[in-house]
This record gives sequence, structure tokens and C-alpha cells, in this order.
Amino acid sequence: MIRTMMPVRPGQAPGTNTGRMKVAVMGYGTIGRIVAQRLAEGAVAGAELVAVTSRSPVVDAPALVMDLDDALQSAEVVVECAGRDALRANAERILDSGCDLIVSSVGALYDAELASMLERPHPGTLVCTNGAIGGLDVLAAAADAAPFDSVLVRSTKSPGALIQPWMGDAEVARIVHTDGPVLVFSGTPADAARLFPASLNVAAAVAFAVGGRRAGTNVTVELYADPAATLTRHEVEAAGPVGRYSIRIENLPSEGNPRTSAVVPYSILRTLAARTRRPNLIG
Repeated sequence: MIRTMMPVRPGQAPGTNTGRMKVAVMGYGTIGRIVAQRLAEGAVAGAELVAVTSRSPVVDAPALVMDLDDALQSAEVVVECAGRDALRANAERILDSGCDLIVSSVGALYDAELASMLERPHPGTLVCTNGAIGGLDVLAAAADAAPFDSVLVRSTKSPGALIQPWMGDAEVARIVHTDGPVLVFSGTPADAARLFPASLNVAAAVAFAVGGRRAGTNVTVELYADPAATLTRHEVEAAGPVGRYSIRIENLPSEGNPRTSAVVPYSILRTLAARTRRPNLIG
């Protein structure tokens, strides 16, 4: 359920509540580092960074580095920036603690075991970010009016960002040495999330917006490699009884991880800001 008041967390003395939502950031890689640093700088007026958790050593973190169990004693919200494996391993524990969970690895929600767990009631609430895509509010509204007849999500990235461990040598060579746009994948959001776990969270976000996991059969995902792509391009084309929609977004890839867009940590911060008593970003 969604909280409407700021409770006193276990281990916090009565009367010490600052009125700001207490946040732990799970994962301190390319995305988590920016989220944590911006929170520590006060970028979200109604939020306070109280902990960072990470499987890897953390140097110069802007808050106390804790294991997850300790962080859950201090935080009201956990922001997942750690990837799908960490989400699968920890989502139930976080939600059962009463903390809310903001998810950036949206594609992981296609995992059948994780999805089954999340269908059960928990004291905490799970919230997905929009990540590198926009316009999901209008797509969701149109889907509420009537199911879409078709939805296509087309993503284009640089070849090097799309190489996966499961690919054979011939497929890797086809992608890396292409001299123009080449289709790397076409299929469902579930298969896209499984085969390209760090590259197609956008496809999952669109699929959930237009009807959730059951709507995946109405959504087609195409992934292209293009050696001329200096920006990551996402295009959504949707048609249904209440209208036709076309969305095109081009993001700079993150310097630290070309598989994700540079805008993603700021999308997470915007999602977090919307859940505070003061839903705005400053600075």
C-alpha cells in the first residue's frame, strides 16, 4: 500500500523524524552512484539519503555503506540500481520489511518466479521508473480506454552495446562488422528482457504501461544495431480504438555503461520526487 504519512522506522528514536523520506540506494555502479550523489546534494527536496548498499567495495560513498538488512532498518524507500539479479534476490525481503521499492531493472519483472512473488500482498509498495522512455502516461490512459490493436517498440543502439554472452562468433561478427542498421532481435518483451537484460528495460516499461505482463503478446519489440548511432534511439508506435501514437526519443548513452542511457538516474530521481511530500527536484 502507499503510505500517506512518514512513519518512525525501527531503530529511530521518536521525535527524530525530519519530515523527509529516508532513502537507501541499492547498487553503486553507473546509475546508483549518480542517484546517491544527487540525493546527498539535496536534489530531491523531500528525500534524505541514509544508506548505500553494494555487492562491490564502495569508496567515498555520500552516505553510510550498510548491508541490506541494516539499511532496511533505517530507510522507508529502497531505490534499486543494482540490476535484475539483485532485484530477484532481494525484492521480497525489501517489500516484506515495509519499505517501498523503486525498480529501475523493469525487464526483470518478466521473470516468472519474481512475478509470482510480487503478486502476493506485501507491506511495501513496488514502483517502476520510466527509465529512458517517456509518454507512458498517455499510452496507459489509451490502454485503459480500450486495448491496443498493436504496439511496436523499436530500439537502436551502437553495435558494441548489444553483444551478449550467449551469442555465437558468427552473430557477434554480423553485429560488430555491419556497415549499416541491422536487425538483432524481433520478438516479445519477455524474450527481449531475457536475452538483453541490460538493454531493453524500455520495452518492458512500455508493455507494462499498456496492460502489464498479460499484454506482452500485443507488443512487438525490435532491436537494431547501427554503427552510426551516437545516440540510443527508442521509437514506439501504437494503434488502438481511441487513437494512434508515435513516440521517438534519442538519449546519449551513459559514459560508464553504454548499455544504459545517461538520463536513467535522473528518471529514477524524478520517480522518487513524485513520492515525497515535496514532489520536485532542486539544483
